[in-house]
Amino acid sequence: MPASGSTEHPIRVITIDNNKYLVSLRVGYDGVEYIGRLLFTDATTKIFYQDHGGVPGISVLDAVRKAKELSDAQLQQRCHRALSEKRRFGKLRRTTDEMIDKIRYLNRLAVGLEKGTIDREGGNQELENVQTQLLEIVKRLRMHAGVEDG
Repeated sequence: MPASGSTEHPIRVITIDNNKYLVSLRVGYDGVEYIGRLLFTDATTKIFYQDHGGVPGISVLDAVRKAKELSDAQLQQRCHRALSEKRRFGKLRRTTDEMIDKIRYLNRLAVGLEKGTIDREGGNQELENVQTQLLEIVKRLRMHAGVEDG
């Protein structure tokens, strides 16, 4: 399980209609498997678009491997899908997704502590760390609210 709730991994750069997109994979654990979401970041504007299709794996490295094995044509199709579903408030969405990932991680920690599968001292310290991270995320929400990408 990723310590932060989710991790981001570079895949490669693709070109569509003379626009370069930096492709990365954000991987999180949903309690059953690792699910990656492809992010396409416009190299000139730094605005990202997320593909809502998943790249599942039995581990973070498995999901990353599968994403790297996607052909350029497959990545271009997924990029087109992401562009057609683009959001106006991408930074707010990304921050919200980060908060949800942290909440899921917090819950997994709490359940692990309750079941005794996580060391009590280390687990309690990690709960404190995640709570602090959540508070920082909440403070950033105001900065992104109502601000359109572009």
